[in-house]
Amino acid sequence: MAQPLADKLRPTKLSDFIGKKEIAGKEGIIKKLISNARQTKFFPSLILWGPPGSGKTTLARIIATELKRQYFEFSAVSSSIKEIEKVMTKGDLNPPVVVIDEIHRYNKAQQARLLPFVERGDITLVGATTENPSFEVIAPLLSRTRVIVIKEHTLRELNIIISKALKFVRKDINKKALEFLIEASNGDARIAINTIEIASNLNKGKTLSVSFIEEALQKRQLAFDKGGDEFYNTISAFIKSMRSSDVDAALYYLARMVAVGQDPLYIARRMIVFAAEDIGMAQPTAIVIANETFKACEAIGYPECQENLAHATVYLSLAKKDRSAYEAYMEALGDVQKFGNLPIPLKVRNPVTKLMKNLDYGKDYKMYDKVTLLPEKLKEKRYYKKQ
Repeated sequence: MAQPLADKLRPTKLSDFIGKKEIAGKEGIIKKLISNARQTKFFPSLILWGPPGSGKTTLARIIATELKRQYFEFSAVSSSIKEIEKVMTKGDLNPPVVVIDEIHRYNKAQQARLLPFVERGDITLVGATTENPSFEVIAPLLSRTRVIVIKEHTLRELNIIISKALKFVRKDINKKALEFLIEASNGDARIAINTIEIASNLNKGKTLSVSFIEEALQKRQLAFDKGGDEFYNTISAFIKSMRSSDVDAALYYLARMVAVGQDPLYIARRMIVFAAEDIGMAQPTAIVIANETFKACEAIGYPECQENLAHATVYLSLAKKDRSAYEAYMEALGDVQKFGNLPIPLKVRNPVTKLMKNLDYGKDYKMYDKVTLLPEKLKEKRYYKKQ
């Protein structure tokens, strides 16, 4: 089988790793950990968290090479824990480096089975994930590992990687094609390299143009996993854009979610919450619009309901904002949690029985009386502050 270009170009030494100086540079954390391990024989288990094509697997392989240890690589998509258990050692001063790609794909029980091996030091675990470890890796395993955040490649780094790939395939690229490739790669070095490899096979000439890059790509890549960390980033940006009345940004983030098929009911539910929290008393009809949008999405689905989502996004973005009701409620909830069940004033208790009436339940209560009916301890409190 022919070796892919991405594998041929993969660096094998820390000094050849492109970018990420804060991690892989001379003063980077990985360099320091490796230097310390040469003295103490100890290297901590790691979780490498970063987007696709950012160098997680490459870095894991380099760590094993620099430590001069056995290296085993598994994918949580296709490997079982039993397969991993076969390479475990006990009491070895140089335990093998076990890389588990997409470690978030293992369920909680599977992740828990790794715990004793990591805890005893039978392996040096290097888990790679594109998802936020806080949500996808169980707390006990997370507490026994160190999380290293690897950011997507910068434009400068992608330029260097693309130059290396072009040199290897003996091709040039014109300026427009280079700009298009960098943009389409979305920080993913693997996409950039694979595209160059395919485009160079399609083009027997010396220079790669936009048309060859487009043909190699087939379609633009969107970094968005419907259950992943980028999903949380996008929905957060969507809500914050509406909160800031930035209608253009809100529509853009909506379009990103719709383009990858995010559940329209989820988006609509978040709109209902937004209408109550952020618009509230300033424009009470907003919650009606949000509710009707949810019903429309439920009734007709994609692709037509994207129009309903767009209309609601514009309406909610442009609506006046007032969080006074939400903030008042949250303050009241805070007092409930702080003080517990404070005695309710007798005057607002319902005298259901004769005994209750004799105990002054409901006594002195007057409808529409302008006095506080809060418990005695909170009688000076004013939660709702009209904006």
